[in-house]
Formats: sequence, structure tokens, C-alpha cells
Amino acid sequence: MGGALHARPVTIVGGGVAGLTAAIALRRRGAQVDVLERAPAITEVGAGLQLSPNALRVMQALGLLSALDAVSLPSRAVVLREAAGAQVVRLDLARHRPGAPFRLIHRARLIEVLEQSARERGVTIHLDRTVEIPPEAPLLIGADGLHSRIRAALNGREVPFFTGQTAWRAVIADDDDTPEAQVFMGPGRHLVSYPLSGGLRNIVAVLETREWRDEGWSHPDDPANLRAAFAGFGGPVPGWLARVDAVHVWGLFRHEVASRWQDGRMAILGDAAHPTLPFMAQGACMAIEDAWTLAACLDAAPDQPAALARYESLRKPRATRIVAAANANARNYHLTGPKRLAAHAALRLGGMIAPDAILGRFDWIYDFDPVTEMS
Repeated sequence: MGGALHARPVTIVGGGVAGLTAAIALRRRGAQVDVLERAPAITEVGAGLQLSPNALRVMQALGLLSALDAVSLPSRAVVLREAAGAQVVRLDLARHRPGAPFRLIHRARLIEVLEQSARERGVTIHLDRTVEIPPEAPLLIGADGLHSRIRAALNGREVPFFTGQTAWRAVIADDDDTPEAQVFMGPGRHLVSYPLSGGLRNIVAVLETREWRDEGWSHPDDPANLRAAFAGFGGPVPGWLARVDAVHVWGLFRHEVASRWQDGRMAILGDAAHPTLPFMAQGACMAIEDAWTLAACLDAAPDQPAALARYESLRKPRATRIVAAANANARNYHLTGPKRLAAHAALRLGGMIAPDAILGRFDWIYDFDPVTEMS
């Protein structure tokens, strides 16, 4: 049975990827949606992100795929390299999944597409609205990110732990738009880079360190620190880092997937429910999946507590598995000594003998279709 959301008021806290996608999905099904955003304007100072087919199926169902294509680049492959630059293995996304879209996009461009769509569809966005305690609302959705007030109301105070890793983010001007992501792997550190539309390049560099940094990635740093940490890397990396004139740094903290996602009136999604380390490129994708599933569950049944419980039961196992995969990648990229040599040799051999088998380990991520699951 559908149509349970018709004219139902919904309040969403947070105007990021999770909140705006949820707003569009809910409004599309007839809900009256208000978004409370703490910033005075919906802007995004972040860098790039990767969108894989699981998330893009939702974007297509929401009618946003063409708009995203216009401000993003295709991703054809992921190339794993030694720190010095030698190729370990090339994972050919286009060959492994012909016709399945992978896109590289600046987070700000994604937010712009989502905000425009939300406003055009009649979502009301309230800016400069800080939420310290959950407001009273018949249906309240927490899309308020890493330090979610709604998650805290559902789960109490939680303390994340420092992973011993610090990361830098930067965007540089670059005319190389080769449609692939490159991962340079060194002992105790790795660097990921890929092109963005508009002649830009995204760089994320992760270093194992005892130094404690505040959580969150809005802390400016001296580019010289980034260059020093990756001074031994080769290939195009020195040229990229030489062009970095502004960089942000953050400490990577591990949060558990929330124990409780809803209570019949409130529900959480995206980073509020399952913050993840950035090693599977699935943070935004999971938020987009959440948004579609949440709206579909609410629209399918008039019993709101039952609908929210179904949403949690559908999403929690998958989110937990993806977060665990990201945690594992964090270890695999930073191997040292004999383990590193053995792992890279195995990847090279696998790339020659059965390249699709390497990518096939993640079919369960990319082949998932939130739209057909809920149809």
C-alpha cells in the first residue's frame, strides 16, 4: 500500500547530502518537508567524492542523473600504485560493469544539484537554524552528521576513538582529466587522487601518526606538512603536492554504527547513523541509499513506528558491513615489510590472471539497487 506520506509534515535536521536527498525523496512521495540547516547558507567547503552505481540508481529514480552528469566526470578505473608510482593493479570499472555509472564529483556541485531540486519541488529550507535539542515534530529526521543531536537523543553520549591516522584534503587546478582514481600506497600512509569537472583534481592523503588531531576536516593546515609527509612518493604526486596552496587536515576517528536508529518519532540516516572511514568511498552513497529507503518505508505503511522499524532493519546490516569493509581497507593500504610485498605481489598476479575477481569482491556494494528493493 502506498501514499501514506501524502501531506504528512516531516522535519529534517541537516541540509547536507543525506538531508537534502531525503527531503527530495519524501517530497516526491507527497510529504510536506521542512529542512533545518544550521549554516546561514547551504554551501559546501569540502572536496571531491565518488558516486557508485548503487547511489546513482537512486539519483536516476529522483530524476537527477542528467543534472549530476553535467557537473561530474565518469570514473573508468581505480589504479593501485606503489608509493614510487609503479602500477600494482588496474581495476577496470567500465569493463567489469559495462553501462554501470561511476562518477567523480565535487561535493559542492552535488549539494547545488540537490538544493535546487529540493527547492523546485517545494521543500522549505530554513537557514541559520541551530538545533541543540530535538524539536517537537510528528516525524523528525536526523541528517545532522557526525555530531548528530538526534543520534545523541536516541543513543545517549558516545565517545569515538582515534584511529591513529590523520588525513589531509586538498583541491588543485589540473588539466589531466583521465577518468580514473589513483591510489598510491606506502608504509603507514597512502594518497588518493582523481579529477573533478572544471579542471580540478581532488587529493586525499592519509598518514599513520601518534599525533592527535581534532575530529572534523575543517581545520586549515600548512601545505608544507602535507608535502613533508609524502616527500618519498613518486610519479605525479610531487607535482600535485607542489601546487597545493590550501589544505585542510583532520584526525580520523572511528564511530560505531548507531545501536538505535529510530524510536517511532525520530530517525537518523547518513553520517548520523553510520559514520565511516573514507576508504570505500561509500559515505555519501550510503546516505543516498538511506534516504530512498526511509522515504519508501514511510510511504508504504500508515503505521509510522512500524515503517521506521522496517527502515532500520533494512539499512543497519548493510551499513555495518560497508563500514567494516572501509576499516579493513584502512589496514590494507598501509601494510609494511614482507606483508606489503606479499600483498602487492598477489594483487599483481590477480590483475593478470583474474582481474574481475578483485573487483568482484565488492559486487555486493555496487550491484545493490535500493530502488528495486523497495518497489
